[in-house]
Amino acid sequence: MIVFIWLIMSIEIKEETLAITSSAFAPNGMIPAKYTCQGENVNPPISIGNIPAGTKSLTLIMDDPDAPGGTFDHWIVWNIEPKEFITENSKPGMEGKNHYGIKQYKGPCPPSGTHRYFFKVFALDLLLDLKEGADKKTVVKAMEQHILAKGELVGTYQKK
Repeated sequence: MIVFIWLIMSIEIKEETLAITSSAFAPNGMIPAKYTCQGENVNPPISIGNIPAGTKSLTLIMDDPDAPGGTFDHWIVWNIEPKEFITENSKPGMEGKNHYGIKQYKGPCPPSGTHRYFFKVFALDLLLDLKEGADKKTVVKAMEQHILAKGELVGTYQKK
């Protein structure tokens, strides 16, 4: 009995890692102006690999941790169909309110210097029961205990 309990306690549960890429920019590379406030301000295409079996939905959070006032949320989307591609200029799921106070993608627009932009994708074992317009804190809380895998892609941008 003690050996059985030890075996159960020694099993480590790990989240899987999603492979997040974009055909628009390389990891840690410069995000093209098209996807920023100096361009068309549309979301870039995002590819998602290694989606685990049992995934019911994806959530994507794009934010800028280098913003002067703290992390700035640019795009919050949940209940995305678990597929390997989010197309450019799309609304792939329900959108939350970003720091601009709107429910849509708003691209990089740093006030000064080069900023990093994190596209974080989460594979979940359920659809989130949230109303459109929820903020990031609410979405993150709803995802707790339901994340099967996660991954991120980082891009950079500096205004010209």
